[in-house]
Amino acid sequence: MNALRMLVVLLAILICAAGAGLFWMTSTGMSARATPGPLESYLGRSVRNMSIPKSARSMKNPMTASPEALLEGGRHFADHCASCHGNDGRGATEMGRKLYPPAPDMTLPATQNLTDGEIYSIIENGVRFTGMPAWGGGGPNDHDTWHLVLFIRHLPDVSRQELLDMENNNPRSPAEMQEEQKENDFLNEQSK
Repeated sequence: MNALRMLVVLLAILICAAGAGLFWMTSTGMSARATPGPLESYLGRSVRNMSIPKSARSMKNPMTASPEALLEGGRHFADHCASCHGNDGRGATEMGRKLYPPAPDMTLPATQNLTDGEIYSIIENGVRFTGMPAWGGGGPNDHDTWHLVLFIRHLPDVSRQELLDMENNNPRSPAEMQEEQKENDFLNEQSK
């Protein structure tokens, strides 16, 4: 009888907690405008970490951080990642700040302390319930993703010259491309 009473009390506590959570959600909403609190941030990081397969944690980057590999990784990052994360990886873009949770500052220990395999897995598989999509094609010859891992490791030390090079590889809107074409046409007419 004592075990049954404990079970009923435990069930009552769970029902009350679920009710309180539901009340909080319906009264405050689930707006992406609110800054996540410490508990929500901790839970989000914990769930992200649990979603990374154990086999991925121990993966080592088969690429070495040569100037060529960093250049390739930086240009790929500029074209595919910078709209949310910024060329400098700090996430201070309009889109990055408005994601929920916001795009992380990848120069900080929260990203830099991840293993190469964890970063690779996040790029390859994305992170559910965030703005991070699955990008990679997978496979043992996935040089693009491994170069991105090298570049993400390099972000705390990225130079001004590298950032300027990346700007040339950022995606441009059709309106920007049209304006660029008009400028080129004008310059070509002037040189005739």
